[in-house]
Amino acid sequence: MNEDTRAISWEAPEHRHIEKTSDWYWAVSIIAITASVVSIFLGNILFGVVILLAGSTMILFGHRHPKMMSFEVSARGIRSGTDLYLFPSLESFTIDEENLAGPQLILKSKHYFMPLLIIPLPEEYIDEIDAVLSSKLLEEHLEEPLSHRLLEFFGF
Repeated sequence: MNEDTRAISWEAPEHRHIEKTSDWYWAVSIIAITASVVSIFLGNILFGVVILLAGSTMILFGHRHPKMMSFEVSARGIRSGTDLYLFPSLESFTIDEENLAGPQLILKSKHYFMPLLIIPLPEEYIDEIDAVLSSKLLEEHLEEPLSHRLLEFFGF
């Protein structure tokens, strides 16, 4: 089978799950309630309600375990779950093997609202994926955005 017809597929969790302690839930609750009370005290009731909704959403998403997703690199593009990102819609890529969470593929998209895609990689396929992507995309030094690193730091 030649390189253009071979597809490399694997499964990985959609994100790295960090088990949260009850202290994490208490901290989020206290911060959300305090910020909401201060907002209401200052006369901005709607913002106080939004803060409570955001805190509740953080607690719900923090408790949820990640789903297993399927990933695939083929001649047409990269599949993440049910989404297919065709090579013409992507600009460049990098493989970050030194990330603490494990190797990951970072793709720069041409879409304005989705500039970077970050996909976990299995160590056994790194060289094959690099060979396929090098023939299709420009390899460029890309880094995880600060927002992504902050979300991982806080356990998301």
